[in-house]
Amino acid sequence: MSNSKYQQPLTIKGRGADSNTSGRFEKIQSVSDLSDFGFAEEDEFHPIKTEFFRDTSKSIVAENQSPDIPFSASINPYRGCEHGCIYCYARPTHEYLGLSPGLDFESKIFVKETAPELLREKLMSKSWKPQWLAISGVTDCYQPVERHFGLTRKCLEVLLEFRNPVGVITKNHLITRDIDILQELAKNQLVSACLSVTSLDSDLARKLEPRTSSPRLRLKAIEELAKAGIPVSVNIAPVIPGLTDHEIPQILKAACEAGARWAGYVPVRLPYSVKDLFSDWLERHFPDRRDKVLNSIRDLRGGKLNDGNFESRMEGQGPQAEKMAELFRIFSGKYHFNEERLALRTDLFRRPTDQLSFFEGS
Repeated sequence: MSNSKYQQPLTIKGRGADSNTSGRFEKIQSVSDLSDFGFAEEDEFHPIKTEFFRDTSKSIVAENQSPDIPFSASINPYRGCEHGCIYCYARPTHEYLGLSPGLDFESKIFVKETAPELLREKLMSKSWKPQWLAISGVTDCYQPVERHFGLTRKCLEVLLEFRNPVGVITKNHLITRDIDILQELAKNQLVSACLSVTSLDSDLARKLEPRTSSPRLRLKAIEELAKAGIPVSVNIAPVIPGLTDHEIPQILKAACEAGARWAGYVPVRLPYSVKDLFSDWLERHFPDRRDKVLNSIRDLRGGKLNDGNFESRMEGQGPQAEKMAELFRIFSGKYHFNEERLALRTDLFRRPTDQLSFFEGS
């Protein structure tokens, strides 16, 4: 969003983006600034109400062939994400709906109310081969609306019934609500949980990820899950050079003390419109660091702000990426992460029509 109209960029309370630029598939391009919403120049914070829409998708399991992703099947009960993380690589998916990757992505949420039924239908199909199914391959399954709809919990109940392994990744402490189901899955080595931690700086986290759980609550979630016997990992994602990369040692230490046993990291990547949204965000919150951060990202992304190559997109490339990898290697070793392989079982899969009792062998 152009700031020529105001001396200081305005911030919308509880939101990551500050604009609603048209998606790249729209024939008519428009840019909405705050004045379009009736806000005055002197206003500092501007609430925007979240809207929810019924998603009538006929399937729920998405498959991918990406060699750098540890799962080939995933489910996402929601499209769009109220967490509002400004760097989110999923923002451009809203453009396929004719909506903006900016404010629309975090304020217009599509709810797949039939997700549990569609999942059951998929698992009942003879074509389904038992495999690790990820929840939150795109948007966070424990974003605030989950408190009302409970679709993630219902999907976990289906997976427990079928004994299909599942991995859950989130930035929200709400995952602890489902510890009872996760414990049952863990008894048969059918689940892994992962908390994504970007920064331990609560002020920075609130700017980066306005409606996620605080860093303190994410660490508390790791602790609660670990104490419940649920395998839990931490993912430092994204790592933003010049802004959060120096926190890798501290995050690993805190996650280790909370009980995480596995760890990973992913350097930030800014596909399509996300690069402009993130650049505007830096101009609003860290104007003095904007150029340094963007140039640092280019240094590990082959001169660009995004790298879609399977060989490098998850780790980056060049000296900056090597330095980041070495820092992670040293401190993940110091805190004894990844000392054993986290493997989930697929041999226990059962359909309700199978003759064997679900609880047999528990």
